Amino acid sequence: MDGEGGSSGLVKSAAVKLSEMGERTKQLGTAMKDPHQQRRIILVIVCVALLLDNMLYMVIVPIIPDYLAELESEQSEHVHLVMHSNSSANSTSQDKSIKDNLDVQIGVLFASKAILQLLVNPLSGTFIDRVGYDIPLLIGLTVMFVSTCIFAIGENYATLFVARSLQGLGSAFADTSGIAMIADKYTEEAERSRALGIALAFISFGSLVAPPFGGVLYEFAGKRVPFIVLACICLADGFLLLTVIKPFSNRTRENMPVGTPIYRLMIDPYIAVVAGALTVCNIPLAFLEPTIANWMETTMHSTQWEMGLTWLPAFFPHVLGVYITVKLAAKHPNLQWFYGALGMVIIGASSCTVPACKTFGQLIAPLCGICFGIALVDTALLPTLAFLVDVRHVSVYGSVYAIADISYSVAYAMGPIVAGQIVHSLGFVQLNLGMGLVNVLYAPALLLLRNVCQMKPSYSERDNLLEEAPQGLYDTIKMEERRAKKKGYSSAGNCLSVDENGFDPFKAQRSLSEESSGPEYT
Repeated sequence: MDGEGGSSGLVKSAAVKLSEMGERTKQLGTAMKDPHQQRRIILVIVCVALLLDNMLYMVIVPIIPDYLAELESEQSEHVHLVMHSNSSANSTSQDKSIKDNLDVQIGVLFASKAILQLLVNPLSGTFIDRVGYDIPLLIGLTVMFVSTCIFAIGENYATLFVARSLQGLGSAFADTSGIAMIADKYTEEAERSRALGIALAFISFGSLVAPPFGGVLYEFAGKRVPFIVLACICLADGFLLLTVIKPFSNRTRENMPVGTPIYRLMIDPYIAVVAGALTVCNIPLAFLEPTIANWMETTMHSTQWEMGLTWLPAFFPHVLGVYITVKLAAKHPNLQWFYGALGMVIIGASSCTVPACKTFGQLIAPLCGICFGIALVDTALLPTLAFLVDVRHVSVYGSVYAIADISYSVAYAMGPIVAGQIVHSLGFVQLNLGMGLVNVLYAPALLLLRNVCQMKPSYSERDNLLEEAPQGLYDTIKMEERRAKKKGYSSAGNCLSVDENGFDPFKAQRSLSEESSGPEYT
């Protein structure tokens, strides 16, 4: 009887838990029907994806060099056993060549992610514009999960190189589609700036907390544990995406317009200026990450923990910069260009003062200044890209944020390869002075964006689609007019005119309508 009572109690408790899970699922389903709750859940999913990508990008910094050095030492021991009869000078030269080869391998491994991301982004942006944002985000999370697992089990350079390159492929889909999804869901400029600011805070947190996270777990638990933890988080985020957004059952893309081709966005002068600013402002961070540790060791005789925690204090001014820019943009949205230009000046001044630092405490200040300036530039200019697409092109954001991702990738692809060569040829001081000068000289270019807020929206096809069924005669007539515009002509039989910003979003559709015999009337 006791056994039966115990089993019935277990059945009842299981039934209660199942009912609680059912209620939570219903609540989640109800929340997804509310547009505001839906946007918040989507923002959480995207922020976790961006956090994972940047943690995986930076977590290898304390792990891979040491791990590859161990692999090289095992090979060099075998070489020394074979060449034990050689002179000590030959042995020293052999050690130097092995170290140089290791530095090259580490630089290529670090840069491979950004290089592949740079190559894939033009294709991923077009793909996102065609199929929507949720499926590419799922593809990106899947590839990142596979990449993280390969990192965990990889035991040679070739395997690690494949894993790093795969991460670039996943980032090209996950990062671009995630940022584009935020821009698509948050259409009001103030809300969009706030949401993108939150995403940037997660990016910063992932980049800055990953090295100490990876270093501690690598030291006490081994190489595999940090990657297993990240793989589990990636799997959970992908599962949440599948259950909440349900990308394969989402048919909203059928009512979305065709986005502007990426090559046309690239030649837009306003977008080109923003893309250049994003590249230039990230060059100091991308070039200092692979070079500052060696400089600290030779000039300051810094310890390993100091080199590992170099960038961690910079997280707080980065978040502060995001917060300040979001607040200022809400009050003075017409000064977004000024916030970006001010950020570039701060980056330039901070970069120039890095070589003058003599202690670890002194070095924290300019590094915090660089991250604070980057926060100003990114938070001001990323929403500006979406606004430019809204007013000058069609409101589909995959390609324009692929351009932003390309801008970042250019800086981080050059950093691990070019920065070391510049330090070796010219010196660390000249590297920082050059980066600072480039940022200060580029800042006036943002004056081109000072009149962006005065632009009027273009005839974006997205704005012409009704989300609900027409109510009454007026809405029915407007629906017919919108359908006519989709075909390339208006209900009055006249082709759509070029908008006030000099862009004709229906040029392709108009060319089709000109082949027809004439307009249709209802």
